[in-house]
Amino acid sequence: MAKVGVIGAGSWGTALAILLNDNKNDVVLWSHREAEAEKIKATRKTSKLPEIELSEQIRITSDLEEAIKDREALVLVVPSSCVRETAVRMAPFVAPGTVIVSAAKGIEERTLMTMTDIVEDCIPNAEAAVLSGPSHAEEVAKGLPTLCVVGAHREETARFLQTLFMSPCFRVYISSDMLGIELGGALKNVIALAAGIADGMGYGDNAKAALITRGMVEIGRLGLKMGGKLETFSGLTGIGDLIVTCASMHSRNRRAGILLGKGYSMEAAMAEVNMVVEGVYSAKAAIKLSEKYGVELPIIEQVNKVLFEGKDPGTAVTELMLRDNRMENSLIPWEKVDTKI
Repeated sequence: MAKVGVIGAGSWGTALAILLNDNKNDVVLWSHREAEAEKIKATRKTSKLPEIELSEQIRITSDLEEAIKDREALVLVVPSSCVRETAVRMAPFVAPGTVIVSAAKGIEERTLMTMTDIVEDCIPNAEAAVLSGPSHAEEVAKGLPTLCVVGAHREETARFLQTLFMSPCFRVYISSDMLGIELGGALKNVIALAAGIADGMGYGDNAKAALITRGMVEIGRLGLKMGGKLETFSGLTGIGDLIVTCASMHSRNRRAGILLGKGYSMEAAMAEVNMVVEGVYSAKAAIKLSEKYGVELPIIEQVNKVLFEGKDPGTAVTELMLRDNRMENSLIPWEKVDTKI
């Protein structure tokens, strides 16, 4: 049994707290709002997962020091836009060598840092790791079968976390490719917005399949240029996470995209979803990364124009369809043909 603090009481943080408690760990769940923490304490319910009742064994607090002190591992599960602020607040209470697992998916727009980069920047005495994969909180909280990947700098740390999270309903693989894991988890949210836009416009399954496939090409193209591994992008945190986020109504990114496809503005779509739509934050960062590394991202570029320039989604789709003719994969050569008669 390990002592674990879960920093963030949203749907994903709550689901992971439930999983860790079911695995017989000593779990503290932290909410940044005192009123929310007190309500969860009293009712053992949260509006984020209304069908789920939290075990009395999960301690609930709004005191950050209490959630961190004497914990062997911390799971950081706040929105990506809040990771730096939260990490700065955590730093004074984190003991040297504490493992901090980022379960947030995003890229910081200002610095283009991943979430573990931010943890290492703000809490240099901790050991950063990442947990990611196709894992809707609603299903994990119910104990439905789910597979994820843990990434860490050291294999020993990865195996410790693998054991911490592994259960009969939550299978965990390990990887040394932290960058690839985080890029896949962040960029798939932008592609999910595009898939949702296509759904909202009634474009059908062919269009969605095309967006998933070519979206994966864009993620891999940028990820490989930045140093991620091809195997990661073809695995759970690449194509796996992309499929589930583009296909499921649990996905807030897809839901926001559907509303955009129906004519909502970005602000109105986010207000309607009433949850953090991570793809909106990652979209701008992705474009900055494409410029930095000289990588073409046509789908992500059009999503940015729809989000931030008010571009008509139909026009964006037409421009994607009418791009210059090209090969699907330039690495596959033509067979040599003898044309002599």
